[in-house]
Amino acid sequence: MKNEVILTTNLNGIELLKRGKVRDIYKVDDCLLIVSTDRISCFDVVLPTGIPEKGIVLNKLSVFWFNYTNNIVRNHFITANIQEYPDELKKFNDIIENRSMLVKKAKPIPVECVVRGYLAGSAWEEYKTSQEVCGIKLPSGLLNFSKLPEPIFTPATKEEKGHDINVTYSYIKNLIGSETANKIKDLSLMLYDKVSKYTEEKGIIIADTKFEFGFLDDEIILIDEVLTPDSSRFWSKEDYTQSNKPENFDKQFVRDYLENLGWDKNPPAPELPEYIVKRTAEKYLQILSYLLT
Repeated sequence: MKNEVILTTNLNGIELLKRGKVRDIYKVDDCLLIVSTDRISCFDVVLPTGIPEKGIVLNKLSVFWFNYTNNIVRNHFITANIQEYPDELKKFNDIIENRSMLVKKAKPIPVECVVRGYLAGSAWEEYKTSQEVCGIKLPSGLLNFSKLPEPIFTPATKEEKGHDINVTYSYIKNLIGSETANKIKDLSLMLYDKVSKYTEEKGIIIADTKFEFGFLDDEIILIDEVLTPDSSRFWSKEDYTQSNKPENFDKQFVRDYLENLGWDKNPPAPELPEYIVKRTAEKYLQILSYLLT
């Protein structure tokens, strides 16, 4: 792994389709090349400071999970082996090695499919005021970080600009149709069930995570990233006790720092100090080691 921080990529001669919050997406023949940069976003705002090797961690974890879950749902992953990439990409090997993958092009479904097994983050804030999360009534007496009686599906809209918005399941059914909504809900809960059993054997709790799906030839497939520290809350199982904040291995560490600054969560975002960058990089590398060894 290289320590150089890569915030943007410029693959001259390759068509750039989109720069997302973290990923640069290129068109290569009939496929897409997704390059995971070291950018980090919090509260849906890209920070000016990158995290060394972060993109490599995201890419390696997503590759693993795409392969691990393909018996539940097909996905867009083709290969992350640069020796199998088209010849026109070979000159960019130094940039894209270990942080890229070729994928099939799908039509994204505009829903963040969030599954929660524990009460944390925005779900805790909502629960405190209404005893509900995204329209789902929960038992009284739950605490911050409480394990839920069963995992729940709490979708959000996927916004191109600004903050994603937590919504009810009924809202999603009206947005994309009941059949598609039912399918992605069922798939999300099945995926969470399988992967959380795997991670707990590794000593890691998945408090919550998000999946994204798309259509490929009228079939719903899994796309984007899967179970990374950008898209999931990973907690130490050994350290977990209800109502006490567990050790985390995700970007919650950066969120907590930003919350303490009093930043209004709108651009421009503040720079991160070196000690936050270093510790965040350590946490990302730790979760990669815990889950893949």
